[in-house]
Amino acid sequence: MTDTTNNKPAVASDEFSGTVRTIIMAILIAVLIRMFAFEPFSIPSSSMVPGLLVGDFLFVSKFSYGYSSRSTMMGTMPIPGRIFFKMPERGDVAVFKLPSDNSTDYIKRVIGLPGDMVEMRHGLLYINGAPVQREKLAQPTAQEYISFDETVTDYIETLPNGKTHVIRKNGEDMPLDNTTSFIVPPHHYFMMGDNRDNSQDSRTKRVGFVPEENLVGKAEFLFFSIDEGTHFIEFWKWPTSVRWKRLFKKIS
Repeated sequence: MTDTTNNKPAVASDEFSGTVRTIIMAILIAVLIRMFAFEPFSIPSSSMVPGLLVGDFLFVSKFSYGYSSRSTMMGTMPIPGRIFFKMPERGDVAVFKLPSDNSTDYIKRVIGLPGDMVEMRHGLLYINGAPVQREKLAQPTAQEYISFDETVTDYIETLPNGKTHVIRKNGEDMPLDNTTSFIVPPHHYFMMGDNRDNSQDSRTKRVGFVPEENLVGKAEFLFFSIDEGTHFIEFWKWPTSVRWKRLFKKIS
């Protein structure tokens, strides 16, 4: 009879080593996907209401605009400038690093491209001297998820390239409704929130023009959405707090 007991430790060791290698490989793949393909983000404020709500979780495509040191995870790759660059389209919803600190993530809509002149006059957006078309909606949108007061009005805004989206206004003479003319410098972009009267964006000194190397990626679709005030980890509340109709919604 052959005694195989001496082989057992070796077999167990091989199985453990294989498991460790599998875990390390899985972690490496996840890190590479996050660095170069898709990165998850959550919406922390109401600046993109009504399209994006507090409690929305979305994926951003890192490859849409190429790569820079500020678009990689925690700046792990010291890339000079931007490689494989593709210019954003007007109307894209984009995540970028706040220019004043180059670390805080912001999400806004691309409104002005390099060389554009952007201005607000009595709440109406002008691009290159022409008013941007907008159509008033009969009722504010996203009513089933968020409350609003009687001053709220939603519009379908159509940008010069034909891209449409919904914006929200609380009046026509709010603090950011009348601005000077902003001339977007080369390699920079003018960003605005869809919630026009409740957004820190390129109309303010805090944000200003966004350099192309600060672009992180394009917001693509929601993968989760939960009522404001409910934490993601509170899974026992999901049956009543998850916004099921918003799951896997494409961002436009």
